[in-house]
Amino acid sequence: MKNIQMVDLKGQYNKIKNQIDTAVIQTIESTSFINGPIIKEFTSSLEKYLDVKHVVPCANGTDALQIALMALSLKPGDEVICPSFTYVATAEVISLLGLSPVMTDVDPDTFNITADIIRPHITSKTKAIVPVHLYGQSSDMEGIMDLAKEFGLYVIEDNAQAIGAKYTFSDGTVKSTGTIGHIGITSFFPSKNLGCYGDGGAMLTNDDEIAKNLKMIANHGQEVKYYHKVTGCNSRLDSIQAAILNIKLNHLDSYSFSRNKMAKNYDESFSEIPELSIPKRQHNSTHVFHQYTLKVKPELRSSLIDFLKENKIPVMIYYPVPLYKQEAFSDYVNSDFKIDNVEQLCNTVFSLPIHTEIENSSQDFIIQKVKEFFNKL
Repeated sequence: MKNIQMVDLKGQYNKIKNQIDTAVIQTIESTSFINGPIIKEFTSSLEKYLDVKHVVPCANGTDALQIALMALSLKPGDEVICPSFTYVATAEVISLLGLSPVMTDVDPDTFNITADIIRPHITSKTKAIVPVHLYGQSSDMEGIMDLAKEFGLYVIEDNAQAIGAKYTFSDGTVKSTGTIGHIGITSFFPSKNLGCYGDGGAMLTNDDEIAKNLKMIANHGQEVKYYHKVTGCNSRLDSIQAAILNIKLNHLDSYSFSRNKMAKNYDESFSEIPELSIPKRQHNSTHVFHQYTLKVKPELRSSLIDFLKENKIPVMIYYPVPLYKQEAFSDYVNSDFKIDNVEQLCNTVFSLPIHTEIENSSQDFIIQKVKEFFNKL
């Protein structure tokens, strides 16, 4: 049995090595390292895959979030609502731009924010909502978009963990996550379902004017070289990474299929263990399982993780601390601020290995050891 990893990038690379190597060498030989033709080829391919009008590439997912907010001309002190149970980048860029992150509860079963959770936090200062499609499935976007329309708010989808997922509206319309709000963002960090071999990210929109602003801000605030309309930044996806992503995009659906197959095996094996809660599926969203995240009784989590690590099974906790408890955001909440659901999740969630290259025997071993732990209780 191979060494078990949270993600096996080498194994994935070896399966498409000839395609990747050829694409990279061709890009190097072209010497078009910045804004080469492969950038347009990849963005066009991704636009077609997601059925979105504009894909604007950039240097990473965090830049994508920052540029998205900059493109909406928000003012210092404006409030942006986001979940408090997510990766730091979501609130980090809000704060960095002088905006105020309003960090909310999440649904304890799907781990995502909902319109009902958001509504009480809307004030006269609220200007935008950032739903995060955590672990690989969509937030309930129909309710969120209806709420945004009611109050005249922007919606920026953080789709870094859910590229390839589909959301179905009540009228039967199906859209890709990241293409529903005014702007969607994604990350091409190597461990993502669609990951490059360095850093990369992109912004998604169907709005021509917003797309124009995104492109301008990502290019030093200029539309014409040396003529700068706004303060921007320098955020690009380089040609080598685009070449890699253009190859891997062709495999994304099969990667999602493999992850779902693994998730189904885990579900069937763990559903009868009373101390565990398997991931709940959002009824109107597919799931691409960037992470397979369970909940366990808090008094058992540390001993379970120790037991699995003793058996050389990696385990991760996404995320151990609510955003509002991070020192970086202490200015935005009172010292006694607390959200019970979020605190509970931080004390109960854990993620098991799920990726495209894991062997059946490795997953069987993981399942066996998890069951062994609970059988000893």
